[in-house]
Parts: sequence; structure tokens; C-alpha cells
Amino acid sequence: MYWRTALALTIFLCNLCCMWVIQINLLRVDVVFYSALAAVAAATLSQALIFRNLAIFKSFSNFESFQHFCCCALIGYAIAISIPTVIDRSLSFYILEKLQQRGGKIQQAKFEKIFTGEYIREHRLVDVRLTEQLESGTIIIDGECVKLTSRGESFASFSRFFRRNFLPKRRLLLGEYTDQLIDPFSRSDIDPDYLCPHG
Repeated sequence: MYWRTALALTIFLCNLCCMWVIQINLLRVDVVFYSALAAVAAATLSQALIFRNLAIFKSFSNFESFQHFCCCALIGYAIAISIPTVIDRSLSFYILEKLQQRGGKIQQAKFEKIFTGEYIREHRLVDVRLTEQLESGTIIIDGECVKLTSRGESFASFSRFFRRNFLPKRRLLLGEYTDQLIDPFSRSDIDPDYLCPHG
């Protein structure tokens, strides 16, 4: 039984890789994370068809098959978040890639310039993140103004609450433990010039 389970999981992982390759090469992708989840769903459905038609898996009971599909979905979800989504979004990976691009060494004092001058431009960061929020229904773009929707308001309120109450109060930042990141807006500009006009 154990070898059948291992074989079934191997087939699922191969299915998932195939679905992802098809997704990124042949289909349009709006948001990487959502596309990764679609690949997981397609691979899980494909796995169900394989279970239904291959005699080798007929020995699995209905409950064991259900457990297997749940495991496949959870493994797929973990992979979707941990690999394509993290690499697509991660500033940490960008730092490593940028160091590699520049021969393995960069002056520490220049990283802020790199983030504002190169990272945002190279990764089209504003376009990517606005697209994600539009597709998620958390913002709308009205003319030149980006507006929060009621759904976005709920997400923002939750994230602020979680950040204040359930993120580390003593977090290591370059040799110093600080609580600055539980309320980053405390260092925001008092009178910004980017607000939309009322009306």
C-alpha cells in the first residue's frame, strides 16, 4: 500500500509540474498566485481521473482516495505559495539575484537606491501589485485615482490589526531588536502630496 501511495504522490507532482508549464507557456496569467492555484486544481482533477481509470489504484477505499486528494490539494497549495509566488514577490530573492548580477558584492549604503531606482522599474512593481489588487477586488482605478473598495478596507483593517498585535515586538533589524515594523505608518509623511482631490 505504501508504495502505491508514494507512486500516487509522485504522479500528482509530475501532473502539477506539467500543468504549471502549460499555464506559464500557453495561457494568459493575470496573477501568479491565482494561476498557480488553478494549476493545483487542474492537477488534482487529473489525479482523480487517474485514480478512476488505473487498476493499480483500485485498492484504495473511497475514504483513502478522499484523504489522498486532500493531501494533494494541500501539498499543491503549499508549493503554489512557497515557490512561484514567493519567487515572484520576494524582495529577499531580488537581493540575491541583484548581488549575483553585480558580481556578488554591492555597497550596503546603496541598497535603498537600488530598491527605489532599479527594483521598482525592473520588476514593474507598481503595475504588478496594482493588477493583483484589481483582480482581487480590493481596489478600483477611477481616472487617475486608486480607491479602496469595501473588501480592500476589510483586508487593510485586518492586516493592520494583525501587524500591531501578532507580529514580533522585538524583531532583529541589522543587529538591533525593534518594534518599528508593527506600526510602520508612524514614520509616514504628515502632509503627503499624493492624495486624490475630494469629490
